[in-house]
Amino acid sequence: MSTSADVTANGHANDHDHVLRPRPRKPQHSQVSQFRISSASDGDGHLTLTQPDGISATTSAMTSGRSTPIPDNAPPSLKSLSTVRKQLRAEQRRRIFPTIEFASRVSHLDPASDYRDFHGFFNLFWIGLAILGITSMLRNMKDTGFPLRWQIWSLFTVKLWHLGIADFLMVATTAISLPLHRAARAAPHGSAMSWSLGGMALQSIFQVGWLSLWIAVPFLLEWTWTSQVFFLLHTMVLLMKMHSYAFYNGHLSETEKRLHELDNPTAADRRPAYLYPTADGDAGPDEVPSVRSKGGKKRRRQQSRRRQQQKQRPRPESDSNKSNDDEEISGLTSIHNKLPPPSPGAGASASANTSGDEVETLREELARELTSPMGNVTYPRNLTWSNYCDYIFCPTLCYEIEYPRTASINWTSLIAKIVATFGCIFLLTIISEEFILPVLVDASTRLDAVPAVSSVSESALILAETISWLLFPFMLTFLLVFLVIFEYILGAFAEITCFGDRHFYSDWWNSTDWMEFSREWNVPVYSFLRRHVYGASRPRVGKSGATVITFLISAVGHEIVMACITKKLRGYGFVCQMLQLPIVVLQRTRWVRGRQTLNNVCFWCSMILGLSLICALYVLV
Repeated sequence: MSTSADVTANGHANDHDHVLRPRPRKPQHSQVSQFRISSASDGDGHLTLTQPDGISATTSAMTSGRSTPIPDNAPPSLKSLSTVRKQLRAEQRRRIFPTIEFASRVSHLDPASDYRDFHGFFNLFWIGLAILGITSMLRNMKDTGFPLRWQIWSLFTVKLWHLGIADFLMVATTAISLPLHRAARAAPHGSAMSWSLGGMALQSIFQVGWLSLWIAVPFLLEWTWTSQVFFLLHTMVLLMKMHSYAFYNGHLSETEKRLHELDNPTAADRRPAYLYPTADGDAGPDEVPSVRSKGGKKRRRQQSRRRQQQKQRPRPESDSNKSNDDEEISGLTSIHNKLPPPSPGAGASASANTSGDEVETLREELARELTSPMGNVTYPRNLTWSNYCDYIFCPTLCYEIEYPRTASINWTSLIAKIVATFGCIFLLTIISEEFILPVLVDASTRLDAVPAVSSVSESALILAETISWLLFPFMLTFLLVFLVIFEYILGAFAEITCFGDRHFYSDWWNSTDWMEFSREWNVPVYSFLRRHVYGASRPRVGKSGATVITFLISAVGHEIVMACITKKLRGYGFVCQMLQLPIVVLQRTRWVRGRQTLNNVCFWCSMILGLSLICALYVLV
């Protein structure tokens, strides 16, 4: 039995029954759906449409039945448009393959594409690591009968109680900063124990002694290198936390004393308020480029303009809504109008008014510095044990009186981050046991067997081969360390403390030079260095000097970490990090600047090669 899909343009059916036809489309209009197309056609080439009430209607074989019939007296242009639409719809129904629409578009991976969602590649990364772990365990089952090699796994349990007790005591001893600061705050301004004199020196001495003690503990207790990695990294984190807490609160104590001194403006210090450097900008006694200081300058201009207008325009006495300040200004204005022309002493009165405005502006800036950006906590109400404990657990290295918070803990996200943390540690251990440790052991054995006659050339060849074998494992190790620290551990502590600002890293993988990488790879450390090192030293040594000092301190910190882990003081990490400065200068020349793809490729090559090179040098040389 034939259907309307078998009808061709001339209205004849059953001429090509062997040809497969697409299923007829369902009419969109509700009234059209009530029509049933008959399988017969009249002799004039018209289809007969049977309605539910039995009334038949005829339409052209080219008509889809979905459009309003065109009257005979319609304009020719309307008839032509209707005919074309019907023809195109009929052709679409008759085509076996649907029409493909082509347009001017770019691919998803094209640099000009706006597409940025590559979460599938992230999933593929984890699938690849899972395959790597499974194949490694199967190979171990075949060779040794056990799924894992226990060379590194056994190190995790060595003197584990020592590690736990020492880590707890290390965290607890950082709290000494709070009573030391309270003593500095209670001291009179300018005394030996105030922050600007003895308080800062006392906190610095305590921090140096604290760092020396806890760096020596792993060596005295003869811990394994795995315990030293965790303990030393935690030591550096707590040192930066303690330094930020002490120095920021010390600054606030001096600010509070200056604010109280302004109650007697004649003997008060009227220097500009020192706004502590933020992560986004520098600040000092003479330069205040932060957002808060810009707002203060704007408010200062508005207040000065408002006072001048109020002094020039007396207000009527019948105004019952004016404040005491307005009454005082109106009274002074009326008296001023009754006075004779100004004498030479009038300049002193104007300067006194100006001095009063400066004092009020300075008082407002000092009060704003003592208040949290959200306006809920004011110094010294933050000097509590609960505030300090909360700061210790918050995933930040820069102390603030108050932080943005989330409404509640997302337990699903917290559990997922905890599981991912142990998963990353598991994968890091497998990569180290299967692809890093055997290569280093083999290279060390071969270097020991090298004859003294050809030691230089052959040792260099063995070292180069070792570096090449370590390139891919260290690239995976670098990515997993990034994920476990900045995404999962910091994210888990952010969930536990309801810490709202979770900008722990930026898109460092698109970096084009080492300066950009230092800003985006580790945002907490970058914020600390910019606030407490770069911002504090720039007013004294300038921008270039502050940059060198910041890199120098960072390089020393990295060298301390590598020396404690490998028990070798070689300076390879220090030299490699300080070499980043001339490389940045070269990359910012006009011949290299702007070539983003080239610079990003060079960044990744130097990163992967540098990690393998430093590891091979520290372990083998």
